[in-house]
Amino acid sequence: MPRPASSAVDKALDLIEIVVQANRPLRLSELANQAGMHRATAYRILVDLVRRGWIMRSQDHYLPGTIVLQFSQAAASNSLVVLSRPVLQKLSDQTAMMVNLQVLEPEGGRVIDVVRPPRLAMITDLAGELLPIHKFAGPMALVSALDDTARVPYLRVAEQQGHPPAAKAELLKDIDLARRTGFALERGRNEEVIASLSRAVLTGNDRPICALTIVGLDSEFDDPTLAKLKDHLTAATDELQRTLSGMTPGADLD
Repeated sequence: MPRPASSAVDKALDLIEIVVQANRPLRLSELANQAGMHRATAYRILVDLVRRGWIMRSQDHYLPGTIVLQFSQAAASNSLVVLSRPVLQKLSDQTAMMVNLQVLEPEGGRVIDVVRPPRLAMITDLAGELLPIHKFAGPMALVSALDDTARVPYLRVAEQQGHPPAAKAELLKDIDLARRTGFALERGRNEEVIASLSRAVLTGNDRPICALTIVGLDSEFDDPTLAKLKDHLTAATDELQRTLSGMTPGADLD
């Protein structure tokens, strides 16, 4: 529970942060309890936040509003790319493979940055593309961090895009495996000769912020190489998580 807010601005920001960081829409009583406020106080502030677009109300639940979503999109395409680029470049240099950065959107994973070595110029970088979970490792890694209810829309999109209902169980099995191991591996689902390995970067409450994905030729993803790729990818996602949480050594020395 946050410390008692000392001003109206503190209280409003507390409520916005709680709504944005929650892994599901919250009721008024839950918001008030987590913010350490009386229900009447929380409700009064929420009315203004809803009116201004910072929070949305759906029946008796509250979720991030359009203003927050716009800021999130801008952050993904600006701050996140800037902060992540050194990690992407380092990972690509270490593995000699293409590396991309993805964020989760309502229908899949959006590729927002790519580092592609010249030797893999024949592989499409998919920059700016929205990728579904049934063909790509990045979206699968991101969706694997969600609970079962939150995964439903992504499974629905996969079915709408031609993924057979009979194969749903296998897809769920792959998602659960990614959840348990921390890695999503895709081999030949989108293009037969292409393979990819992805790992999500999570917040403190295990919500996905983004995913780093290594992409290369399937013939190069043999077992020994795959083990090394996992080590490099783990180090890269850990480094990025520290950077995004402000824990990078020396970051506060300026």
